[in-house]
Amino acid sequence: MRWPAFSPIYRPAWSAWKLHGAHYWARVLTALGHQVRLISPQFVTPYVKSNKNDQNDAEAICEAVGRPSMRFVPPKSTDQLAVQAVHRIRRRLVADRVRLVNQIRGLLSEHGIVIARDIAQLRRGLAVIVGNINDGLSEMLRALMRELQEELSALDTRIAAYDRRIREIYRTNEQCQRLGKIEGVGPVTATALIAAVGDRSCFKNGRQFAAWLGLVPKQRSSGGRARLFGISKRGDRYLRTLMIHGARAALSRAAGKQDPRSLWLGKIRQRRHPNVAAVALANKNARIVWAIRLQL
Repeated sequence: MRWPAFSPIYRPAWSAWKLHGAHYWARVLTALGHQVRLISPQFVTPYVKSNKNDQNDAEAICEAVGRPSMRFVPPKSTDQLAVQAVHRIRRRLVADRVRLVNQIRGLLSEHGIVIARDIAQLRRGLAVIVGNINDGLSEMLRALMRELQEELSALDTRIAAYDRRIREIYRTNEQCQRLGKIEGVGPVTATALIAAVGDRSCFKNGRQFAAWLGLVPKQRSSGGRARLFGISKRGDRYLRTLMIHGARAALSRAAGKQDPRSLWLGKIRQRRHPNVAAVALANKNARIVWAIRLQL
């Protein structure tokens, strides 16, 4: 096999081939004329007969790939991976901001200052604490709060920059704009879905797509007795979170509307918890996303 052309800086050694990602090797092997199929490791594990080693892993992969019902992971393009990178960096920044906010609230609570969980109130409270010199706080703590306020402001600026980048991706992508017409799917959710779901043919129907997102009930049935529990929470947690948060926003605006979708949501809210209604709407939105992607 002829090795593809790389820059000398990035040319990998044969002993370090495992350091590269699966989607990278999928592009390399596809360029060489091979048909590539990616399998999730959790679907290969049941076929490992004994201890884990390279030989047993290769045998398990060969066994798994021959199963007619095996589900494969569609290889992602470089554009999809770039959009995913934007989302992953933004998610990490948001998590850093949450940790910083919790730390600030915890430090201030030890001095008798309790601030609500709303981040806007925390920003206003920090501005008052930093500027007030008659609240009984030590100068050292006030200096620390000033540094943490600057750190929070820097995180807000970086997150806002990534939000603008996501909106720009949304405006320049026709598929994202079509998904954005679904109530409960905004620019962040639409771009994340397009980046994660490249080949729509991997799912036979919308229910399979919703199950891939973990938005269907977990099932433990035996002996002809069906037992259903809460949602399975399988698949990508980030996508599932975006779909449910978007459904909650749409659910809050459905009150008073007379269209069939709003009436359906109203009936669910009358007999079930609002969280259950939000998940039901997220499940419906996932099926609509699959139907729209099928038409593209």
